[in-house]
Amino acid sequence: MTSPPSPPSPGDGHSARIRAGILSLVVGATLLAVKFYAYQLTGSAAVLSDALESIVNVVAAAVALVALTVAARPADRNHPYGHGKVEYMTAAFEGGLIAFAALLIIKEALGALARGDTTSQLGAGMALTLGAGVVNAALGWYLIRTGKRHASIALVADGKHVLTDFWTTIGVVVGLALVLATGIWWIDPLVAIVVALNLAYSGWKVMREATGGLLDEEDPELVAEIVGAINESPIPGVIGVHFLRAIRSSRWRHVDAHLVVPEYWSVDRAHDVATELEARVAQELAGDTEILFHVDPCRRAYCRSCDISECPIRVEAFAGRSPIEVEEAVQPEDSTEVAAD
Repeated sequence: MTSPPSPPSPGDGHSARIRAGILSLVVGATLLAVKFYAYQLTGSAAVLSDALESIVNVVAAAVALVALTVAARPADRNHPYGHGKVEYMTAAFEGGLIAFAALLIIKEALGALARGDTTSQLGAGMALTLGAGVVNAALGWYLIRTGKRHASIALVADGKHVLTDFWTTIGVVVGLALVLATGIWWIDPLVAIVVALNLAYSGWKVMREATGGLLDEEDPELVAEIVGAINESPIPGVIGVHFLRAIRSSRWRHVDAHLVVPEYWSVDRAHDVATELEARVAQELAGDTEILFHVDPCRRAYCRSCDISECPIRVEAFAGRSPIEVEEAVQPEDSTEVAAD
C-alpha cells in the first residue's frame, strides 16, 4: 500500500487555497456594501435580490475558509481517511444558502409587486451593479481555476456560486435598463423573481454535487484517470483488474482494486508486484493518493491474456493483452473468474 497522505507543506497548494479563500471573503464583503448602496439609491427589488445573494456569498466564503483549514489536516486515528469530506459539507451548506436566498428574493419581489414600488436613480444603480458584477466574474474564474488546480471542491463550489452571482447581476442590469427605457415599473420585481428561480436551480445543483461526494458516488472522471494510469504502467503478471473503487476527499484520493496474478506466484512476489503498480499509478495521478491493491489468483482462466511465458500451469497459449476497460475494472467480480469456479 502506498504511504498515507502527508501533512500539508508550503509547496503543496495549501497556501494557495487559503489565499483564494481569504480573497473571496474580502471581495465578497466589499461588493456586498456596494450592492446595498446601489439598492439605497434605486429602491429596486432586482438590485435588492442581487445584494441578498451577496450576503450568501460572504457567509459561504467564511465557511469555505474554515473548511479549507480543516480539510488540510492530515489523517489521524479518529479520521483515518483525512478531513477532506468537510469541503463537501460546506458545498452542500452553500447550496442550501443559495436556495434560501432565492426564497427571500421572491418574498421581497412579491411584496414590491403588491405595493407598487417605484425606482429612482437607475443610471447610477446600474453602473454600481455592473461594476460589482465584473469583479465577481473575475473572482469566480480565479476561484474555479485555483480549486481545480489544487483539488478543492469548496473553492470550485464557491467559484461557481460567484459566477452565478455575476449572471444574476447581468440579469438585474438588463431589467433596470428595460425599466429605464419603457417606464414599466413592474419589470423590476419581475426580473427579481426570474433571478430567484435561477438561483434556486443553481443551489440545487451545488447541493446535488456535494451530496454525491458525501455519499462516495462514483466519479467517472477519476475512475477513468486511474484505469488510464494502470494501462500506462503495465507490469508482467498483472493479468486483469476488477472491483476498482475510488473516492475523492479534497486533494486526497483513496483507491483500492483487485489485481489478477498467476496463481502459482508466491505471496512475496505477488505483494512486490502489487506494491510496484501502486507506486506507478500514484505517480501518474495528481495530488496525494493512497492506493491498496488486493491480489487474486488467476485460477487458469486467464491464460490467453497472461504474458508470463514461463508459466508452468498454462492450459492455453498467450493470445495477447488488451487495454483494461473502465467497465471491466469497476465490476465487483470478474465474469471469467466466476466461470472458472
